Amino acid sequence: MKIVSVVRNLLRKKVIPKNPPYFHVTQIGDPVLRNVCKPIDPAEINSDRIQKIILQMKNVMKRFDLFGLSAPQVGLPLRLFIVAFPDPEESFSEGDIKKFEMQAFPHMVWINPEMKILDYKDKVTALEGCASLKSLQAKVPRYRKVQLTGLDETGKPDSWTAEGWAARIIQHEMDHLDGLLFTDSMLPKSLECVCWQDINLQNGLLELRYYMS
Repeated sequence: MKIVSVVRNLLRKKVIPKNPPYFHVTQIGDPVLRNVCKPIDPAEINSDRIQKIILQMKNVMKRFDLFGLSAPQVGLPLRLFIVAFPDPEESFSEGDIKKFEMQAFPHMVWINPEMKILDYKDKVTALEGCASLKSLQAKVPRYRKVQLTGLDETGKPDSWTAEGWAARIIQHEMDHLDGLLFTDSMLPKSLECVCWQDINLQNGLLELRYYMS
């Protein structure tokens, strides 16, 4: 343990922390993930600052192959998120695609979004993970149908009536903007490490990376 501490201290001395927006995903424990995010002034949407944040978030999404990413996940407490689900077949079985109503949709930027639940009685429970809770997943009940309104990356008003998996992704990202994580809504006993079997097979010798090689 002493050797590990020495190595960690040496690494910390060599690394200079960067300011947000980060090129990595913030992890649970970072206070920014528990902030209620602030709206973005519509007059600032086309500014260099906001456009650079959006571009950085797109790059992070591509780097980590994410379905959604919120501004606090790159260190900024702003009401902004990006979602994308271009190829369901690459990540899910045919059965899951049908069961959870998964349909492809392109990259979409949402600024100052507001969400309306369209049916409070219709909920679906499914496994959910998050790039800010690396390696963890749990079963989370979500409303099946929601309506999203907000501004796009050019500042124009937009709306989207989403069902199934798209509605789940929206609710997950909206939670981030209010300082919530999927662990706040999960079925407690369903929480698990996604690679627990691999850890046993490798006798515990499994590296968990927080970056892409």
